Amino acid sequence: MRLNKLAPVLAAALVLAACISLAPPPVAASEDEEPVGNLAELMRAILFPNSNFLFDVQVTDPGTPPEPGSEDDRSASALFSGIYTGWQVPQQAALALAEVEPLIMDAARKCENGRDAPVANEDYQKWARQLTEVARQIYAAAHEEDQEKVSDLTNNLAGACEDCHAVYRKYQDRCRR
Repeated sequence: MRLNKLAPVLAAALVLAACISLAPPPVAASEDEEPVGNLAELMRAILFPNSNFLFDVQVTDPGTPPEPGSEDDRSASALFSGIYTGWQVPQQAALALAEVEPLIMDAARKCENGRDAPVANEDYQKWARQLTEVARQIYAAAHEEDQEKVSDLTNNLAGACEDCHAVYRKYQDRCRR
């Protein structure tokens, strides 16, 4: 009698197992696949905006509710601006920065001037690790919802950016080394 009750469950498990075994394996990106953007574009798309979300914590408490926007603004930016608010904003910004190191260290990445990104250079590698480390610290502090700690850590973030930019981001000759 118990076997009759288990039969439908066992049948469903077998069907599920068969479906899983027939599913194609996940497709990994090819090792020789070129990155979509150059290093400057990557900086503008990920690092610049997310760093600024973190720098905002110096003057704006993420725990304070935002003021409502204009009801006349029907842009996508306005319509979706309130989806992620509060401490989620610096948490996700720190997450983006903590996860970006593999992208800026991609051996196929080019600089804006077409030269190879300096991923083989020891100082560049050090600053990429420094960025990841401080972003992880900010991520933890943002989850503690500690405005003062996040704000203090943004000084280290600015330092990590400036150390690298002082060497590799010359306005006349980007990625010059």
